[in-house]
Parts: sequence; C-alpha cells; structure tokens
Amino acid sequence: MDRNDYLTAVAYIILMGFGFPIMRYMSIHFDTLNNNAIRFLSGGIFFCIVCLFKFRTEIKTILTNYKNILSLLILAIFMTGNMFCFINGLKYTSALSGSIFGILAMPLGIILASFFYHDERLILTNKKFIYGATLAFIGSLIFIVNSNNYSDSDIIIIGYLYLLLAIIIQSVQNLIIKKLSLNLPIIVISASTATLSGIIFLTLAIDTNTFNQLNNVSTGLIIGLIFAGIYGMLTGMLMAFYILKKQGVTIFNMTQLLIPISTGIIGYITLGEKITLMQIIGGLIVISGCVLASKSNIKNNNIRR
Repeated sequence: MDRNDYLTAVAYIILMGFGFPIMRYMSIHFDTLNNNAIRFLSGGIFFCIVCLFKFRTEIKTILTNYKNILSLLILAIFMTGNMFCFINGLKYTSALSGSIFGILAMPLGIILASFFYHDERLILTNKKFIYGATLAFIGSLIFIVNSNNYSDSDIIIIGYLYLLLAIIIQSVQNLIIKKLSLNLPIIVISASTATLSGIIFLTLAIDTNTFNQLNNVSTGLIIGLIFAGIYGMLTGMLMAFYILKKQGVTIFNMTQLLIPISTGIIGYITLGEKITLMQIIGGLIVISGCVLASKSNIKNNNIRR
C-alpha cells in the first residue's frame, strides 16, 4: 500500500472504532427499519449532493447504461439485507458481538473472492499473507475472548443467527462492489447504494406501519440518528468501498481485524473500560500479522503494474 492508502486504512479503523458503539446505541432506541431508513437516506442524500456538483458526467453514464442501473440496484438489495441482519444482530447481542463476527467474516470473504478474481488468489496464496493472516486472526480472537466487557448475557442465539447471515451476504456484496468500482467512482456507488437502500427500508417501514413509531421518539434523538447516518455512510460505506477498490477484498477483510482493537482503545480512553494484558498481547499479534500480510500485497501490486 502507498502512503495515502495506509492513511485511509488507519482513519477507517479509528473511525469504525467509534461506529460500532454508535450503531449499537441507535439500534436500542429505534426499530431496525426506521433506523436504517433514516441512516441510509441521510448518508445517501449527502452523497447525492456531492455527486451533483462533482460527478454529473458519471451520473449520466449510469442512467444511460441499464447494466449499471441493474448492478447498483442488486447491490442496494444486498446492502439492505446485510444491514437489516446486522442491526438486528447488534440489537439482540452487543457491539462486541458485531466485532466478533467481523473477524469470522475474514476467511469467508477471502475464500469467496479468490474463486472469482485472479489478483485475490495471488494474495491468498502468498506465504507472507498466509502467515500474517493466521497471526492476525489468532490475535483478534485472543483480544475478543479476554475482553472484560464480554458477558454470557449478551449471547442470544437469534442475534448470532442474524450476524451470521449478515457476514454471508456481505461476502457476496463485496464482490459486486469490486466489480462496479472498476468503472464507477466510489462516491457515485455509495450515493446510489445508500439512497436506494434507504428508499427500500423507508418503504418497508411505511408498509408495516413501523414508521409511525417515530412519533414517540424525541426530535433530538432523530437528529442524532441523521448525523449518525452521515457518519456511518462516510466511514462504513465510502471509506470501506474505497479500500475494497484500491486494495481488494482480501486486504479489506484483513483491515477489519483491527477494528475490535480500535474499539477497545477508544472505550478505554472515553469510557474508562479496562484493557487486560492478554488483550494487549492479542492486539500486538494482530498488528504484526497485518503488517506481514500487507507486505505480500505490495509485492502483488508491483506484479499487476
């Protein structure tokens, strides 16, 4: 990775460290349909405004090519299913559980990507990547298992089933993003995906009369959800899509392993949560593994060039 890619990855990891607690908090106070409808539409409208000023030509290209429209619609459907399951999973479990399943998504996403893309297979078969990924995976599990915030009361089977389904959908979704990013700017993909997913969630909320529940929620909390939506789309969608485009599915999944560490550090600084010695050891193992794995990506990038 070049310097800008490293900086983007670091920013993504730090910002997503705040993202899980925010999503968990909002999932408790809002129904899943209302939550996602407001979050996606807030971020989508924000992205659309940017696109109208910066990417008018690309928007015209999309509108004149039915394949692009169909691909973006399929992506929005996958994103809708993914986030519906993920938010429900957080609602019934915990932010920590979301991090755990983010770790479990790594091998599934990497193996699936290797079936369809030659560049992903190059990374997957590199010895440095294999050793680094194994170290990072083990380190992540050590970090999570030794968390003082982990509690059996947070483990609810239905929540785990939702999270499992979410990571399966996400693995396929990432392949669609990788393909679309070859021809379209990331912000254009993000704008259409967020807006279309928001419309789908809003339609479902209205159809099920769930939307009326917002009458019982304070204006301040709704405004908070709107800003949380913009924040979430900028980090969890725009930055994630950018990393997928620049570094591929494999390295993106590796980057995800560092998010629980970021969440733990941020919790320590802002909430005074404790970090155990084993967590520190696990975190160092993850970082070492990711550094080793990223070296294999540099070599493969040079080959592609």
